[in-house]
Amino acid sequence: MIANITEIHAVSEAIRDAVAPVFLLTGIGSILGVLSGRLGRAIDRARLLNDMSERREKVRHELIIIVRRTKWLRRAIGLATLAALCVCVSIASLFISVETGFKMPHVVLITFISSMFSVIFALLCFLREIVLASREVIVPFKHD
Repeated sequence: MIANITEIHAVSEAIRDAVAPVFLLTGIGSILGVLSGRLGRAIDRARLLNDMSERREKVRHELIIIVRRTKWLRRAIGLATLAALCVCVSIASLFISVETGFKMPHVVLITFISSMFSVIFALLCFLREIVLASREVIVPFKHD
């Protein structure tokens, strides 16, 4: 009976330790939703502009910016996805550690730090895409 209570306590500690990373995973999921929405809109706009064959030269500059934006968004989505995967590995490591008794603090530490750096770089890529998108609107007005 004592062993069962100890096991339950260990699992409840692992669940408590996994709560913060799960909230982080939720936040990363929200960021991915925003990024994929922006990517979809950029792709739709590029398709629309490509269909305008009569004004091809006029929209060329906008298409170039959209291509650059989609590259930054793809990078941001890749990095955010990597961050989410690292958080998942971190959470799984916590539970594997409880189940097997094999302590893996370095795995949890490395995957969590990797996740944080991936989120940082994903947000920087997102910021760059925002700058490009706002430049797309601001530049035409400067030339008028």
